[in-house]
Amino acid sequence: MADLMLTAPMRGWATPLDEVDDPVFAGRMLGDGVAIDPTGSELRAPCDAEVISLHQAGHAVGLRTVNGAELLLHVGLETVSLGGEGFTRHVADGQRVKRGDLLISFDLDLLADRAKSLVTPIVITNGEGFAIVSRVQGRRVEVGDPLLEIRGGAVAGTEEAGVTASRTVTVPLAHGLHARPSALVATEAKRHRADISLAAGGRSANAKSPVAIMALGLGHNASVEIVARGPDAEAAATALAELIAHGLPPEPTIAAPAPPAPAGPPATAVGVLQGTPAAPGLAIGTAVRLVARDVVVDERSKGVETETRALDAALGALRTRMTSQAATGPREQREIVRAHLAFLDDEDLIGEARRTMAAGASAGVAWRDAIRAQVQVLRGVDDPHIAQRADDLIDLERQVLIELSCEAEPRQVLPAGAILLADDLGPGQLMGLEGGLAGVCTAGGGPTSHVAILASALNIPAVVALGPALAGVPDGAGLILDGGAGQLKVAPDAREIEAAQTRLAARQTRLAQSLAEAAEPCRMADGTRIEVFANLGSEVDARTAVANGAEGCGLLRTEFLFLERTEAPDEDEQAACYQAIASALGDAPLVIRTLDIGGDKPVPFLDLPAEENPAMGLRGVRVGLWRPDILATQLRAILRVRPQGQCRILVPMVASLAEFRAVRAMVEAARSETGHDRPIQVGVMVETPAAAVTADLLAAEADFLSIGTNDLTQYGLAMDRGNPQVASGIDALHPAVLRLIAATTRGARVHDRQVAVCGGLAADPAGAAILIGLGVTELSVPPTAIPEIKTAARRLTLAACETLGAQALACASAADVRALVAQFQGETP
Repeated sequence: MADLMLTAPMRGWATPLDEVDDPVFAGRMLGDGVAIDPTGSELRAPCDAEVISLHQAGHAVGLRTVNGAELLLHVGLETVSLGGEGFTRHVADGQRVKRGDLLISFDLDLLADRAKSLVTPIVITNGEGFAIVSRVQGRRVEVGDPLLEIRGGAVAGTEEAGVTASRTVTVPLAHGLHARPSALVATEAKRHRADISLAAGGRSANAKSPVAIMALGLGHNASVEIVARGPDAEAAATALAELIAHGLPPEPTIAAPAPPAPAGPPATAVGVLQGTPAAPGLAIGTAVRLVARDVVVDERSKGVETETRALDAALGALRTRMTSQAATGPREQREIVRAHLAFLDDEDLIGEARRTMAAGASAGVAWRDAIRAQVQVLRGVDDPHIAQRADDLIDLERQVLIELSCEAEPRQVLPAGAILLADDLGPGQLMGLEGGLAGVCTAGGGPTSHVAILASALNIPAVVALGPALAGVPDGAGLILDGGAGQLKVAPDAREIEAAQTRLAARQTRLAQSLAEAAEPCRMADGTRIEVFANLGSEVDARTAVANGAEGCGLLRTEFLFLERTEAPDEDEQAACYQAIASALGDAPLVIRTLDIGGDKPVPFLDLPAEENPAMGLRGVRVGLWRPDILATQLRAILRVRPQGQCRILVPMVASLAEFRAVRAMVEAARSETGHDRPIQVGVMVETPAAAVTADLLAAEADFLSIGTNDLTQYGLAMDRGNPQVASGIDALHPAVLRLIAATTRGARVHDRQVAVCGGLAADPAGAAILIGLGVTELSVPPTAIPEIKTAARRLTLAACETLGAQALACASAADVRALVAQFQGETP
């Protein structure tokens, strides 16, 4: 980028910032630059630029230059207290100006009499992307004289400063770059020194700002150009392109909401209100309105330094609280909180707030204005999924303003059976509720909002977009909330309550009975033994699994140890983690899957090569063989778990016997290195059609087989489960998938090997019956699904399941299989 000369915007004496009688400017908290002690009464543009902020008091203006530098010109010190007196504004926000155009005129005598100082700082507020080549100070200047020469580039002055790299990628995510993926992109961008931007549709955004990324409105299949400038531009552009194209976790497919029923009665205390389903489930309870304190923003500034400290303290306190939330709760909660943490560190948001405080605003006003500006942008985005993220910013605005007010949010403890009613609800408010929350209803919001995602993860029925009629529901009214249908029945009669209670009671009775019997080994009605194990991802999961009757762990996903970190965990850390999980399981078996990354689960420290189709490239076992040092470390850590023999090793994404043999050899080498003197079982995860149809070859050398139905379905049907265009066709009950499962069990029987299923189909009672009929003897499911799966299996006979399995294999479609299953379930007692 070419150098840019800034000329003196006023007549006076140029002086170093160090001599400015204000610690914020002198300490360069807002950026580097110079100051002028004026002898004239006009402030003029130092270059061609765009006015990006003009304070209402008229004493400060922000400019964006043609090369992207952002300048703050602040006439005098503490002049905001004049409330605009003595200042005349000659430009407006968004206006483009030429060098020398009049920006502000002022009464020099009035300022000399009433302001703390006339000294006017001129600073570059986004200095991380620019360097000052030369500056004039210690002498008199006239308007138009050279003052500051700046150069673009993250590390100007080095040979690499001018390096530029660009990549163009397509956004594959079904819901585009909304909050969580934007936060991941910004986090990756911040690891690089280069100045990085994303450009699409004639607009660009700072790649280190998740809010700015969201504001681009990049939906599914949007094309985006990544432009990096600086010393590591090539690496930065490549890393972000790979992350966006292949590395972002796929979003769950969100079903389109059912069309709304005809509008119900307006603002009434009786009737059925129709909204949009957000989280399934049925709740019977009473209406309780959300108690939310009105946050009063103190608009009086106590000085830039004081306000800056106050905002930093508020952000720090909220960051501490949210960091704790990010370490607990369901996965969805942790991911949402991490995205919000990224917003708190958003350099564009914080930078805008600091500029507004420097212009004389209070911390509360500055934060509110910075948030509201971005909210307005997001709500203008066409993609509704991204537009709904504006609600997250409003939630963060409120939480920071509460911290600034030094008054805690009212603690609302809900009575048992409370169905919460609110106009809108932020994730922070939902996570802060205590007591007996039975359901959630909001007048606004959407089915893809973070509140909807949280409610579903917490098993709380929720309906959104109920509209203004919700305001007519009185506190304490009896309610029936049907999250799946998107309906709220207000003041139901005794018959309706009884019917809903019957539905709830039947389900609760089934669950309670299943849980009471869950600890018993699972045997079918004819005595056939079926093992029911748990899929785990942490020690907490292990304890939950034991409480729900798990007979062991059929799949420990070890990726949680490797993701979101800059280097691989060492052997000691892994061994300690695996030992803690093994101990939590008691003496039950623990099947540990070796690191399954690549494709939709990248890790930064591996620097996987760019792939045109990563789902078909370095994944699972191939990554381990590509980086044998990491796989060997993991194998040694697993072999250190005591007692010996409790652990089994599962190798993911195997497509050939050669791959399995290579890992088996590494296991034997690790046994020798660790002094593990007992044989250890090593199994193959069947996720590819190749593994299924060669199961007899694999079973000759593997100790057991475990089918991952999610990937087997994806590869077997050649349908990307992250692509919304084909997601509706992905069904593990498709006859083609069932035939691959049958081929696997046939091959295993040749060598008397056990076959388990650890994919999603095992947790579906209907699917479990077919799997058993096809020869599967172990089902590994999420911990909370164990009691119901055991109960379902106990009602079945092997002969009935085998008949069902044979009939399913003869079906022509997944729909036919599901119809068959529905008939089977109707006939099964």
